[in-house]
Amino acid sequence: MHEPFDRPGLRQDRYFAVSPLMLFPGRQGGFDVFLLRDGEFVLYTRACERFTARHRAALRENGVAEVYISCEQEPAYRAYVEHNLGKTLLHEDAPLEERARIVHDCAVDIVRSAFEHRLPEALARQQNIARVMDFVREAMAFLCAGQSFQTLAQLVSHDYRTFSHCVHVFLYSSAILQTYGTDRETLVQTGIGAMLHDIGKVLVSHDILSKTGALTLTERAVINTHPQKGVALCAGLPLSQTAHNCILLHHEKLDGSGYPAGAAGEAIPLPVRAVTIADIYDAMTTNRPYSKAMNPFQVLRIMRDEMFDELDIEMFKRFVTILSGARIV
Repeated sequence: MHEPFDRPGLRQDRYFAVSPLMLFPGRQGGFDVFLLRDGEFVLYTRACERFTARHRAALRENGVAEVYISCEQEPAYRAYVEHNLGKTLLHEDAPLEERARIVHDCAVDIVRSAFEHRLPEALARQQNIARVMDFVREAMAFLCAGQSFQTLAQLVSHDYRTFSHCVHVFLYSSAILQTYGTDRETLVQTGIGAMLHDIGKVLVSHDILSKTGALTLTERAVINTHPQKGVALCAGLPLSQTAHNCILLHHEKLDGSGYPAGAAGEAIPLPVRAVTIADIYDAMTTNRPYSKAMNPFQVLRIMRDEMFDELDIEMFKRFVTILSGARIV
């Protein structure tokens, strides 16, 4: 939803940038909105003022791609976006592209918050997990409608960040499971697990996660503990078994060669298999510290030819069809 920025003469810790699409006409936000003009922040709307369709139109007409919120008012902004998400996504008069962007940006912001705050205390964990759960429930109706996946797929970034990767895995795995006629609650619980599947990496050293060279056996062993660490972080929180399974088992393989438990075959539930396929595909098609992105066709060929015994191949074929429909392959 927002990215830090660094411009000469600006205090980058005082404001953050957001897309105007995240400001919903007719609703009062409780925060001031600023524009950046000639190196200065200029007030556009006040906290007590309703943001209107006229405000948004003026920004669009003037080519304004970013507006700014004071960091002091960030809690009010986040609450505003999440409170209005459901109504906004169901507003069919709004362009599909705008609603897709809202889903993507809101999801990235929520997962980013969970990772950057590193879930230091039980209360913080509860709050962050609650945000993920609420978001997935609100977003699922939109994800199950019409051409939403095809539109969202165009927003996928090819620069790997753990929080954006989790969002992509959520989108891909949701699309896969829909082809099985999966019930809404299972979709929601899998979505929650997908959004949190790598949360254990907050307890892995940044030096290891960002290393550009080959990992040592010891470093690889540390990274391979992130599924257990993720489940431990979520202990005591109101997550379903499906969500827990996605966090703990997403690196298991059908032939038993995965980790952490070497589970195989039917011991790996269908939702987890979807998250695994989505996880592998997105990781290999994005730029990581130690590996450049490959194009989708290359990745799918490797998955088909070299991971045949590891993955659910019937599900993999469905995924290829989904990507083809979204004009990714």
